[in-house]
Amino acid sequence: MKLSEVIQFLDSEFHPEYQENYDNSGFLLGDPERECSGVLVALDLTPSVIYEAIARGANLIVTHHPFIFGGVKRITPASATGRAIMTLIKNDLSAYAAHTNLDNLPNGINGILSFQLGLTDCRILRPLSAASSPDIGAGMVGQLPYPLPTAAFLEQVKATLGLPLLRVSDIASPAVSRVAICGGSGSFLIDDAIRAGADIYLTGDLKYHDFQRAEGRITLADIGHYESEQFGIGLIYSVISKKFSNFACFISGQGKSFVNYM
Repeated sequence: MKLSEVIQFLDSEFHPEYQENYDNSGFLLGDPERECSGVLVALDLTPSVIYEAIARGANLIVTHHPFIFGGVKRITPASATGRAIMTLIKNDLSAYAAHTNLDNLPNGINGILSFQLGLTDCRILRPLSAASSPDIGAGMVGQLPYPLPTAAFLEQVKATLGLPLLRVSDIASPAVSRVAICGGSGSFLIDDAIRAGADIYLTGDLKYHDFQRAEGRITLADIGHYESEQFGIGLIYSVISKKFSNFACFISGQGKSFVNYM
C-alpha cells in the first residue's frame, strides 16, 4: 500500500481543513508514492521517536504536534527542525501531523479527554467559524454525573492524568458540576468557559495573569500541555490500526512531556 493511500485516509478522518489558520497539519514530508512499511504514532516528533521508527521499520510517523510549524529558512544541523528534516530524508521517512484540526473535532483531543474525565452532555465551547457545523470547534464543556467537591474533583483529575500536582486559581465554588476543558494551550477560552457557566476550566500553559482573569467567577486549573493531550496518541493509533491490517502500527514508547515535576 502506498503512503498516498494512508494519507488520503488520514485526511478523511482528521480533516486538515478544520485546522486553525496559523497551523501546519497534514502531510509534512516524504514521498507519497513509497510503499508504507509501518506507522509510528507519537505526540511529538523528537530524535528518539525518529530512531524508534527506524528500529521498528516504520516509514511514516504520525504526530499530534507538527514538527514544522513556523517558516523554515535553512535546513542545516544548526536547528532541531533542520536535523529532524535531514534525518527523515536520509532514512526515507515521512511525517504527518493532526494538530488543531484534531483539537476541533468533537471526537478528537477534547472529546477523548472529556471521556476520560467522565463528562456527559458535552458540546463545543467555541464553534469554528469556518465550519458549517456547531459541533466543530475549540474546547468542550460537559457535566459530571453528579456534583463533586472541588478538591475531590481536582484529586480525580490528577489521578486520571497522572499529574503529581496542579496549578490552581482561587476556588470559585465548593462543588463542581459543569466542567470546561481544552487540551493543550487554552487560555484563549477562559471567557468562553465563564459564559458557558462552567464551575471549573481545565487546560494547559496558563500564565500568572491568566489565573487573575478568574476573578472568583470560575476555578482555573493548569493540567499540563502534554498531560491534557496524552490520550490523543491512543486515539490516532486506534483510527489507523482499525482501518489497516497490511502493515504494523505502533504507539511510540519514547513519548514524554518536555516538562518535569520535581
